[in-house]
Amino acid sequence: MGGFFGVVADKDCVADLFYGTDYHSHLGTQRGGLAVYSPEEGFERIIHDIRNAQFRSKFDPDLGRLKGKSGIGIISDFDDQPLMISSRLGPFAIVTVGRINNAKALADKACAEHSAHFCEMDKGEINPTEVASSLIAEGIDFGAGVRSLQEAIDGSLSLLILTPEGIIAARDLKGRTPVVLGVKPGALAVASESCAFPNLDYHIQRELGPGEVVRLSSKGVEVLVPPLKEKKVCAFLWVYYGFPSSSYEGRNAEDARNDCGAVLARRESLAKPDIVAGIPDSGIGHGIGYASEAGIPYRRPFAKYTPTWPRSFMPQNQQVRDLVARMKLIPIAEIIKGKKLLFCDDSIVRGTQLKDTIKRLYAYGATEVHMRIACPPLLFGCPYLNFSRSKSAMDLIGRKMIKEACGQEDRVPEAYTNPDSPEYRAMVEKIGTWLGLTSLSYQRLEDMIEAIGLPKEDLCTFCWNAKG
Repeated sequence: MGGFFGVVADKDCVADLFYGTDYHSHLGTQRGGLAVYSPEEGFERIIHDIRNAQFRSKFDPDLGRLKGKSGIGIISDFDDQPLMISSRLGPFAIVTVGRINNAKALADKACAEHSAHFCEMDKGEINPTEVASSLIAEGIDFGAGVRSLQEAIDGSLSLLILTPEGIIAARDLKGRTPVVLGVKPGALAVASESCAFPNLDYHIQRELGPGEVVRLSSKGVEVLVPPLKEKKVCAFLWVYYGFPSSSYEGRNAEDARNDCGAVLARRESLAKPDIVAGIPDSGIGHGIGYASEAGIPYRRPFAKYTPTWPRSFMPQNQQVRDLVARMKLIPIAEIIKGKKLLFCDDSIVRGTQLKDTIKRLYAYGATEVHMRIACPPLLFGCPYLNFSRSKSAMDLIGRKMIKEACGQEDRVPEAYTNPDSPEYRAMVEKIGTWLGLTSLSYQRLEDMIEAIGLPKEDLCTFCWNAKG
């Protein structure tokens, strides 16, 4: 995924910038970066690889050389950020969150029309943030340049731009990812996640609307481009990757997960477990909601060891991912042995790590292992956000089962998105059998939307039904 943080203050902002950016580390990606501006020193930038070390440990030794009253930070998906740009609009630093599917086509067009060139290359691929900066610089001003960029890209992009005058913040055209403004005496902040605010004493001012562009400066918040009406917020924020203490569109993530679990429990007809648990960490909120609704004890059959093990989806090698997933979950035999267990989890992607976890539960003496998933089966790769660098939706366990059943690889027959169809039930049964589960059930889409609490038309549900 990725997340950003920016601050404009009437005194040095580096401490707030450092900790505010760090509060986006749960998004679990590969690069971290900070950029600050001061009239005396100009722009200063630091970028580190954070795959095998925490953001704080990598950046803490560098903080002494950063000084400024304004700055931006990023936990980046894959690419080095922030970028430092010299342009006809003046110098600026830029960070982006999202995905530009047509980055190469836009770069080729810029090269053909303007003799542009791009120097930030990774494995032969152009850095999408550099493409974004090139298109922005073609505008008559930053507001016009950002809106032109938003309209040109295939995908989704939110961004921060640090200039000598302040910070320009923009939310993607459909509002798929959040951008929230915070305020405290003497400072304004902008973040992807509102969880970055409380411990730094910021209060939520408001969220940007879809496509809205604003400037934060010592004068306050100025709207450069007004918001659009149509909204398609990523529903997976509440189900999975949003931080529990963050709120989006006025709806807290942990509260929504508790309600997702409660709806799963109300639908229950098969399992009679002794205890309910959540797969740490993103399944915990769902599990607590399920247990509370069902009146079944909530316990922890696994303890998660986090001091030295990163998030399991971060390494690009599947064997390393599986190793990380195994090593960070330590089983508690006394809670597992002789018990009928029901686990809640946010989703099943490939299923390889979960399959190993289930084997371990049986090895430690579990008599039954049931799984309840807080969203429908994932059947489509996201074209808007970087959840992984997988090149094919066929990596998804649901798609593999559909291919086995009917040979379809390039499309998903509608019956497999209908939880009342025999094809859907057969797919879920095959997934459960492959995983070694006693039973498996997924959340119905309408129940998930009800638990989130936003109108259906305001949510992007592409991962489940290709309707974004």
